[in-house]
Formats: sequence, C-alpha cells, structure tokens
Amino acid sequence: MAELKVQIRNILGKKVQTLREEGFIPAELYGREIKNLHLTISAKEFQKVFKEAGESTIVNLKTEDNQTLPVMIHEIETDPLSDKILHVDFYQIKLTEKIRVHIPIEFLGEAPAIKAFGGILIKTLQEIEVEALPQDLPHRIQIDLVSLDEIGKNISVENLKLSDKVKIFLTPETIIATVVEAKVEEVAVEEAVPAEEAATAETPGTPTKNEAPVTPKESPKK
Repeated sequence: MAELKVQIRNILGKKVQTLREEGFIPAELYGREIKNLHLTISAKEFQKVFKEAGESTIVNLKTEDNQTLPVMIHEIETDPLSDKILHVDFYQIKLTEKIRVHIPIEFLGEAPAIKAFGGILIKTLQEIEVEALPQDLPHRIQIDLVSLDEIGKNISVENLKLSDKVKIFLTPETIIATVVEAKVEEVAVEEAVPAEEAATAETPGTPTKNEAPVTPKESPKK
C-alpha cells in the first residue's frame, strides 16, 4: 500500500503559491465525521504515488505525529497550460465501509480484426463505476482485445473478470468495445457527395451537363 508523508499547512490563500515554487503541493483532507485538515505534500513524492495508486487505490497518509490516515485521492487540480498539479483533495475512508468509485479501463493489445479485415475499433467506455470495500477495489480494469478477431464481435460487461466482492453498476449486456466495418463510414461520405452536386444543379441560372449556356440576345443597334 502506498504511503505519503504530509505536514499540517498554516499557509492559506494566495500565499500557497510560495509552496508550489518550493516543490510542494497544497492539499486538503476531508471525510465523514472528521475535521478538515490543510496539508502540504511533496510534489515529487505525490506524482510517484499517484502513478502507482491512481484514484482508486488506498493511500496511507503519514502525519508528523506518526498517525496513519487511510485515504483515497478524490480530486486533482492542474494548470491547464503547464499541466502542473496545483492542489489535491484527499478523502478519508473507513476500511469497513463500501465506497463507490470510477475505475479506469486499460485496453491491452490490438484487435486482430483491425489488421485482418480493416475494421475500426470503437471503445464505448473508458471507466466503470463500481462499489466495494476499499481494500477490494481494483486499481484498474484490464481488457484484452485479442478476442475481437472478427467484424461485429464485441466485449461487454459480462466478459469482465472481477471479484465477486466488486459490484458493477451496469447491465451485463453493456458493450465496452467492438469492431465495426470501415465501409460503413466510407458509404456515409460517398452518399453525401451526390446530394451536394444535386443542390448545385438545381441552383437557378446554373447550366446542367446536357444544356448549353444561354447567350443573352444583343439589343438592336440604334
């Protein structure tokens, strides 16, 4: 289980920018029946932990007085230009209570039908909402695309191999990934072209292929 050292933060408001310049991230800890805490964490250490844990794995926060607080990373605020992490929210959990979270899907390999038949892979889901005890939550849901060896084949929720301790809030028939025929998109494009040509042909004053341009009659000379 990942661990992250934290310090109580007394710097608030716009002054937190000085913390960021020194390599730290301002953070907030909250949860049910606990008092919110303002924290400071090392930016370098947090990025390492986040890469391993993500938002669906328990992280133990280690305080200065040696307390261990089980939390989950709830929200991360980043700079839209530099992608630098500006703020982190932690949610303290109880190991005996189930929680609902969104688990990211990781697609593995390549669907054989893409190369064999020129199909197109459609991913209809990127994450799945589940409920479980914190220690039973998967870090990610891995899906191997090797079974998609024909056009029209798909992978649905019922094909997932998850523990019985994890509840999924989707019907078994919900499709996660499928391979479709590329010609479907090509036909749609080809059908759009004649429609445009027809619109041009119907424009008043525009000669069609079988008609010669009409030359205006000259006015009689005075």
